Amino acid sequence: MGVGVLLLGIGVGYYLRVLVALGKRRSIEIDIKQMMVGAKEEAQRITDEAKKKSEETLSNLKEEEKKKEQEFRETEKRLIKKDEFLDARQVEVNKEAEGIKQKAEEVKKIQEKVLKIEEEKRSELERVSKLTEVEAKEELLKDVEKKYEEDIMVRIQKLENSNEEKLDRRAKDILATSIQRLAASTASELMTTIVTIPNNEIKGKIIGKEGRNIRAFERAAGVELIVDDTPGSIIISSFDPIRRQVARLALENLILDGRIQPAKIEELVEKAKEEINKIIKEKGEQAVYECGIFNFDPRIVSIIGRLYFRTSYGQNVLQHSIEMAHIAGMIAEELGADVAIAKAGALVHDIGKALDHEVQGTHVEIGMRILQKFGADERIVTAMKSHHEEYPYETIESIIVQTADAISGGRPGARRDSVENYLKRLQELEALVNAFPGVEKSYALQAGREIRIFVTPEKVSDAEAKLMAREIAIKIEQELKYPGEIKVTMIRETRIIEYAR
Repeated sequence: MGVGVLLLGIGVGYYLRVLVALGKRRSIEIDIKQMMVGAKEEAQRITDEAKKKSEETLSNLKEEEKKKEQEFRETEKRLIKKDEFLDARQVEVNKEAEGIKQKAEEVKKIQEKVLKIEEEKRSELERVSKLTEVEAKEELLKDVEKKYEEDIMVRIQKLENSNEEKLDRRAKDILATSIQRLAASTASELMTTIVTIPNNEIKGKIIGKEGRNIRAFERAAGVELIVDDTPGSIIISSFDPIRRQVARLALENLILDGRIQPAKIEELVEKAKEEINKIIKEKGEQAVYECGIFNFDPRIVSIIGRLYFRTSYGQNVLQHSIEMAHIAGMIAEELGADVAIAKAGALVHDIGKALDHEVQGTHVEIGMRILQKFGADERIVTAMKSHHEEYPYETIESIIVQTADAISGGRPGARRDSVENYLKRLQELEALVNAFPGVEKSYALQAGREIRIFVTPEKVSDAEAKLMAREIAIKIEQELKYPGEIKVTMIRETRIIEYAR
């Protein structure tokens, strides 16, 4: 019985499950049908909207096409009218050109007719006067000249006198204005330098035992030290201003250092030479800046700086050149010349004097070679090379440079001829000695009464040094003119240097 009830329950449950499944199936089918109906309706709606939009777009395109077609027709009508107008205008132009051509032919015929009439008239006049046209012109001019010869000569003479007076007055005004605008000092350079020392003990150290230190200093610096009874000072004497400045710096540094002995002297003299080279560069830069010249090669600027230690007839050459540059610039402004070229030519006019001891030739030729080598403007070379009239004046700037040189050198007290001649004699003395083979360096001392010569020991022996000293003395006697006598001192020393490490 229990089994039967169980089976019955199973059968009833199965039946109920089947009924439920069938109900769900019908519900799903109904949902699917409803979704399909909705999808068809949505598709129809989208299709209708698309069809409507396509119809509207097509309508708009047709309308736009009609407008474009209308515009094309109007443009075509305008082009047709323009072509018709151009054709008509071309016909008129052709007619006008034809008329001009006919008129030109008529004018040509008239000109030929006029020329023919003039030629006939000229021939008739020549036949009647028995003179050609050229002869008649010459006769007429002769008659006029003869009739008014005196008046013409008087007028020419008046014009010449008036122009000369005006030009002379104008030149004087320009020079006076330039000189007044530049009031520079004209102090002459000295050939001695005074170094102050704190006490006599330092003076004794400078002299050294048996004069050892002072001789070493004079040998290294190439100057003469004058140690007299004047308290608190030592005088450095030399005709070469660069040597004096090197000696001054070295002596001042020795006094500050306090260790005065030959090795230290040589060391400080070399350092002083380096400092002087720096000063030379600074002076050159200051000069070009003061004159407003900024396109020179740095090597030219350095050579210009060397003129600071060079004198000409007692006048400082660098200061003279700067003064000339200002004067030349003023004159160039008055005359309408190139101010920059005139100032540059004046500044470098004596640049050859910075190297005239080292290079052969006049200072003008040396200066030209320096400027050309370092790429200076050729107009500057032309302006500077004529300041001593060795070359012809090629430009107005060259005349201005020569004029500025005369103004600067002609100031009262600017130059001293006797000093220049003295310096020239000392330079010739050193140059003569330096020409001998084996000479390392030489210094003219004692106002030219002594020449100290240093020879290279590897090239000159002691015996050869004695013979060379005699040869030099003989050559000085033969080639130089000098008062009194000159002492020839030959120095040959061998130095052996080793280092303990």
